[in-house]
Amino acid sequence: MDRPEETVLEQLGGIRGLIYSTLPILVFVPVNAVWHLTVAIWAALGVAAAILVWRLVTRSRLQPAISGFVGVAICAFIAHRTGSAKGYFLFGIYTSLLYAGVFLISILARWPLAGVIWGYLNGTGTRWRSVRGAVRAYDLATLAWVVVFGARYLVQSRLYDTDSTGWLAVTRILMGWPLAGIALVLTYAAIRRADRELADHPELIETPVDGVADEGISGDGERDETITDDGGGNLRRG
Repeated sequence: MDRPEETVLEQLGGIRGLIYSTLPILVFVPVNAVWHLTVAIWAALGVAAAILVWRLVTRSRLQPAISGFVGVAICAFIAHRTGSAKGYFLFGIYTSLLYAGVFLISILARWPLAGVIWGYLNGTGTRWRSVRGAVRAYDLATLAWVVVFGARYLVQSRLYDTDSTGWLAVTRILMGWPLAGIALVLTYAAIRRADRELADHPELIETPVDGVADEGISGDGERDETITDDGGGNLRRG
């Protein structure tokens, strides 16, 4: 079974993708301090566009770069509309609040998103929902993401209200992938625990279609018998 960290890293473009995602912020704040907002907006967009072109030229995974460019464009647009550098971080702040709410609701609805997402990625579906221990494990993993997103919102919204643009950039980076990495470790531990719980219920691992087992084996472990015609009008059991 593939490690969930590897799957997520692959979706994000690997370690380089994580580094690339911080570059627009690292450029935006100092450029804004020296040349003000308009130049900082164009500088951040330029960095995001350069990353996209670089990935295109090197034939790297494009989806993270495209998502990153769109995200930077949205942040830049909000900063332009608000006329304030701190507006660049507003989209991420409220996105964190939205994610925290969605993940929390999934726990309350007994469909923890950590389990739903992992079941989709590895093709196991939602069999884990029939095992209480597996559901609890995915509840804990999902709760870890609620804490991550909730902490990002609370800290960064406070800094936004106090006009601390520089600290917003610092916390955006420090509360980004480092916190996500901790949540990924907890998620991986939850997946291992859920897998152990599912191993105690082998009937959920291979479910026969329409109650008929493969290769002539019935659901109770016995070989199915078939009735055939031997060509002379006599019926034989096989």
